[in-house]
Amino acid sequence: MKAGLEPAGEPKANRSLNSGDLSESSGLQWSPCRIEAGEELMAKKRKSVALLIETSNAYARGVLRGIASYVHEHEQWSIYLTEQDRGSVPPSWLQSWEGHGVIARIENQETARVIQKLTIPVVDVSAARHVPEVPCVETDDAAIAAMAYSHLRERGFEQFAFCGDARFVWSTNRETEFLKCVEKDGFPCSTFVDQRHTKRSPGAERKRLTKWLRRLPRPIGIFATYDIKAQEVLDACRECDLKVPLEVAVLGVDNDELLCDLSTPPLTSIVPDAEQAGRVAAATLDTMMNKSRRSRSQLPSLRLLPPKGIVARQSTDIVAISDPDVAEAVRFIRDHYCEPINVQDLLDRIPISRRMLESRFRDILGRTPHQEILRRRIDQIRYLLANSDLTLIQIARQTGFQNQEYMSVAFRRAVGQPPGAYRKERRSVPQ
Repeated sequence: MKAGLEPAGEPKANRSLNSGDLSESSGLQWSPCRIEAGEELMAKKRKSVALLIETSNAYARGVLRGIASYVHEHEQWSIYLTEQDRGSVPPSWLQSWEGHGVIARIENQETARVIQKLTIPVVDVSAARHVPEVPCVETDDAAIAAMAYSHLRERGFEQFAFCGDARFVWSTNRETEFLKCVEKDGFPCSTFVDQRHTKRSPGAERKRLTKWLRRLPRPIGIFATYDIKAQEVLDACRECDLKVPLEVAVLGVDNDELLCDLSTPPLTSIVPDAEQAGRVAAATLDTMMNKSRRSRSQLPSLRLLPPKGIVARQSTDIVAISDPDVAEAVRFIRDHYCEPINVQDLLDRIPISRRMLESRFRDILGRTPHQEILRRRIDQIRYLLANSDLTLIQIARQTGFQNQEYMSVAFRRAVGQPPGAYRKERRSVPQ
């Protein structure tokens, strides 16, 4: 067990150490230690917090990293973390545990029943919402679905599909929101939902999946609800002899780097803001533990965090546009939008008039080439503001703008707030 984490089983007083290091490199064995009188007094002042969060997937590990980051920057906690899988039942010691707070992934009714009996503050980091009266911090599934649709649409796809998992509420949410995006633009969308939670065997589900894939029209863009499901789709495509991304483009969620790189071809994935979810959850619990029961009810019941962006890999590296001139324009913009290019640079490569290019571009993608260049730049500015410490001058240079002032005006016009305010909002943690 990692230093500072409570191993599975009944927690003991001499195991309630500081939060320690949650990094993967920490040791897994507890070392015997002696707590001196002063250290014992300090340990008693620390709040004891249980983390009912699995370590078996990239998103949950990101949440844990965010919690660790918050704790290291604020008051130290004594952390109790049991190693568990997604949807595991809570540890038996929780019901009689004399701690100060809990951050939990309440993914099933059994966990919900135990949580509802506790008299200490709890923050939920699951979309299932089995205990609606508990404050919840989760991903914005509508924003994730919109990002998935935009990524596939900008590659020229006009046929779409969704592959989900009936076990998870967030998967159902993503399916609903993705269908809304597709239907709003008048395109068809096929859906496949894994029914493995029923009595169906994994083999039977794989046969259903391959049969569904063979029936799909091509070319098609598939949004898989998370990376594990996307990797299953890629495997099934190989069984069906479907070419990825030429015939089928596949996009996942979580950006599990190991899984994405092991996939064939490497998997494009949306990056949820898991660490910020952990930081916000920890800050919310900290506030609750320092407030009276009455004032806790004034806290927001739900906080949704938008995704950080997309890591594009080979599984969606295609322009599925039949018009060769528009396809060439899209490819050029995709490869050079961070450079100081303009529409004239496109016309220098594509032997048609500006009016003809803009007309055909708008018919296929719903915007002009200039709007496409600006859209990509604004998206990259959003990402850099939220995920880097680059100055505004540096960001302007890296996104093709002549200067910071021009970038700020364009960003404010597109987003509705100046870059500095956007950065502050995306990085803020409630106090």
